[in-house]
Amino acid sequence: MRAGPRRLGPSGAEIGPLALGLWRFTGTDVGQNAALVEAGLELGMNLVDIADVYGLDWGGTGFGACEENLGAVLRARPELRDRMVLATKGGIVPPVPYDSSAAALRAACEASLARLGTERIDLYQVHRPDMFTHPAELAGTLDGLIADGLVGTVGVSNYTPAQTRALAAHLDAPLVSTQPEYSAACLDALRDGTLDLCAEMGMVPLAWSPLAGGRLLAQRPLAGGRLLAQVGEDGSVRPELLATLDRLAEREGVDRAAVCIAFVLAHPTAPVAIVGTQQPERLDALQAALGVHLDRNDVYDVVEASEGQPLP
Repeated sequence: MRAGPRRLGPSGAEIGPLALGLWRFTGTDVGQNAALVEAGLELGMNLVDIADVYGLDWGGTGFGACEENLGAVLRARPELRDRMVLATKGGIVPPVPYDSSAAALRAACEASLARLGTERIDLYQVHRPDMFTHPAELAGTLDGLIADGLVGTVGVSNYTPAQTRALAAHLDAPLVSTQPEYSAACLDALRDGTLDLCAEMGMVPLAWSPLAGGRLLAQRPLAGGRLLAQVGEDGSVRPELLATLDRLAEREGVDRAAVCIAFVLAHPTAPVAIVGTQQPERLDALQAALGVHLDRNDVYDVVEASEGQPLP
């Protein structure tokens, strides 16, 4: 398990192994919001991850709402800005749904800067691939944002390895990050070449939904492999996976969530786990993952339990 800092590019900022994700940052109490951000920063979660589209769901008031809420925090507590590596994303333009054309993405970035009340975004990521924008056009936009001082570094989110390589081939700036879904219940990034590409290109994997949207916590196994819990609409979690996670949690003296986070951090590309809780005390509890030791047998036990079959 790799608990030390990660670096965004050869000369980029250092970030902690856990990041504060603000997809659910829809409350409008500035004091409470500031307390959450400060709690994360105090725990070393200096990468603060947000997106312009956050606020369209999870009780938000609409597009840009979460960025506006963070902007209100930074206006009230400007000293917090200097302590964070601010990351946001653009390129989703409902109801299109995706638009990474030069005009649209530059406008999205400038709008994010205005909502956040900052002059520079430390990490700007293309939220999802726009299959009808040529990567050369997108690369020109991203390089231009860096040249104009609006963005420090750039990355991608939910991109395939082929899409990432195509963009990188046209960029002058390096891609410093990719943001896939990755958890003990979702091993796609482990299998589809995403993490291999991180090793090849030196990108930091920023794992979203490391607790599988809560599905890894909402269920618990009973004797005989039965489950006690409501199964999520997007599918159940294998009882053998839950049993494996609980066995490791008992051995390590932590809760299941800490083991789930430790599994994500264990990959040799040193991923960052983006945690989305809105409870400061829960952020503190998740820090226990940094003290969990998973050896090679442990991580392969998790993989086999997740996929439901032994490895060849």
